[in-house]
Amino acid sequence: MIQYTLDKYVASFDLSGLKTMAWIMIGLLLLEGLLQFYYSWLTNFLGQAVLFDVRTRLFSHIVHLRLKYFDNTPIGTLVTRAISDIETLADVFSEGFLVIIGDILRLTVAMAVMLVVDWRMALISISTVPLLLLSTRWFKNAIKSSFQEVRNAVSNLNAFLQEHITGMSIIQIFNREKEEMDAFMKINAVHRDANNQSVWAYSVFLPVVEVLSAVSIGLVVWWGAKNVLEGSATPGSIVAFILYINMLFRPMRDLADKFNTLQMGVVSSERIFKVLDTNEVIENKGKELANEMRGAIDFQKVWFAYNDDDWVLKGINFSAYPGEKLAIVGATGAGKSTLINLLTRYYEYNAGEILVDGTNIRSYELASLRQNIAAIPQDVFLFSGSIADNITLKNDFISRKEIEEAAKAIGAHGFIQELPESYDFDVKERGNMLSVGQRQLIAFVRAYLYNPKILILDEATSSVDTESEWLIQTALEKLTQGRTSIIIAHRLATVQFADRIIVLEKGEIAEQGTHAELMHKDKGLYRKLFELQFH
Repeated sequence: MIQYTLDKYVASFDLSGLKTMAWIMIGLLLLEGLLQFYYSWLTNFLGQAVLFDVRTRLFSHIVHLRLKYFDNTPIGTLVTRAISDIETLADVFSEGFLVIIGDILRLTVAMAVMLVVDWRMALISISTVPLLLLSTRWFKNAIKSSFQEVRNAVSNLNAFLQEHITGMSIIQIFNREKEEMDAFMKINAVHRDANNQSVWAYSVFLPVVEVLSAVSIGLVVWWGAKNVLEGSATPGSIVAFILYINMLFRPMRDLADKFNTLQMGVVSSERIFKVLDTNEVIENKGKELANEMRGAIDFQKVWFAYNDDDWVLKGINFSAYPGEKLAIVGATGAGKSTLINLLTRYYEYNAGEILVDGTNIRSYELASLRQNIAAIPQDVFLFSGSIADNITLKNDFISRKEIEEAAKAIGAHGFIQELPESYDFDVKERGNMLSVGQRQLIAFVRAYLYNPKILILDEATSSVDTESEWLIQTALEKLTQGRTSIIIAHRLATVQFADRIIVLEKGEIAEQGTHAELMHKDKGLYRKLFELQFH
């Protein structure tokens, strides 16, 4: 249209025709602007929709992974997969795949029109394209290598930061700030150098494209001016071909960049799908519902190893009847917490059977089984948010009145009332605004409120102060009433009043009985542990 306007109206000094063509071109530009707006909005909307769906699916998969997967995978790596890798994958749809299709279409149409208008000038215009293709290929390979290193460096940075910020108290108390800073600088330098490789590639490629584009324009002007003087071409055709060259070189330059976006998306998608394809999940094939669970537990010749044949439990046999208080003691590494992890199906046992109410735990629907079990660990984890939310775990069906009644029953209502905003007090990340004892009491209230049939206390009083321990001990009688309770403890004073005590040694049951029965064994392991602890 510009060629037509220059040759027909500008050359003949037709101002009226020039105005008409100008308004037509303005109208087309407005239409193009609207279409570009719609195209940009649609592609970015698609990218965000993909991002939302994939991230949702990824998190859903992560929360169902067994604990063994988290034992071997840094948390920072999973954060990278769920955040930055998925952001990169979204760019494939908003800036990569569809943009590539549009650029290829633009190149094809521009080339076809150029050949129809003047095939000789078209060939002169594209004479530098082979050099452009070679430089584009080099650029694509250089950027691909760089981006792969960048993604690895980002993952390492996230893993390092997550681990060290979480363990900042250890770093500071042992004066390791300088050493950890040096380690961080090395990882950060790898990330910087990987990005610098891509910066260098861009710094070389973009000027090469501009030079080749300028050479093409120079050739067109030279050839076109010669033909204009000979009368075989018009000034409008020269201007048109200069614009065609811009239509060719800009998409070609962008294509290299967009192909790299596509490659980054491929690298990120491989990482994401590697997590999604991970089969480290607890199989939930059980159909039984534990609606009327009584709480009878049977371990029958149970063997378990975290790694290959390095057995942690060896042929464990014991039973707990409904409502019994069963204590499990033993040295560190004897396998006490492992028993609990198997009962709750955080890990799967290798051999034998674990029965609850005479039914294999694998026959229960997983959620139904776990709804009847409450565990209170030594290190209570609280989420950032209010005390009420941490007690109910944001269960909207639990009223504030029920929360307060449970807190009063446990003995936690007093200290909660003294906090600013009471039950709406924000405990911050990991519950850092509360003491260890207060966090334990919150966990007790949570367990009491959910009313499980099986209660597990894993060193639940080992880290609390005397006052908090007294509160917990007074609440234990009510908390354990009518439900099977398994109490794991190093501090033997907390298990003396259990109905039965099981002593583990190196993954095997060394002895069991009441406190009085075990203390009467002259060379018994429990008596030895008790005397070491108290005498």
